[in-house]
Amino acid sequence: MATAGAAFGPKFLWEFNTLPTILGVLIQLFFGFGMIYANKRHLLVMDEMQRHIQHGAMALALGVGLVVGVSYELLEDIKLITFEPEISHLILLMCLTYGIGIILGNRRYR
Repeated sequence: MATAGAAFGPKFLWEFNTLPTILGVLIQLFFGFGMIYANKRHLLVMDEMQRHIQHGAMALALGVGLVVGVSYELLEDIKLITFEPEISHLILLMCLTYGIGIILGNRRYR
C-alpha cells in the first residue's frame, strides 16, 4: 500500500506537490525497512533446516536478479529492445525465482 501511495499519489492525489511526495517516499522506505526487520526476526525463529532453505532461495533470487537485471538494462543500451526496462519485471522475476528456490529446497531436504 505504501509503495502504491508513493507511486500513484503524486499524479492522482496531490498533483506532484513536493512535500507529500517526499513524505510518501519516506513512508514507503520506512515500511520497506520494517519488512526487512520482520523478515530477519522471522528467520531467527526458524529451525536450522528451514533457515538453510530460505537462505538458499534468497541467494538464488539475488543472484538471478543481479545477473538478469544488469543484462536486461544492457539490452536497451545496445538497442536490442525498444522499450525501457521496468523494475517491476525484475521484481516479478526475483519473486518467481525465490518461490522456485523454496520449492526446490523443500524437495531436496524433505
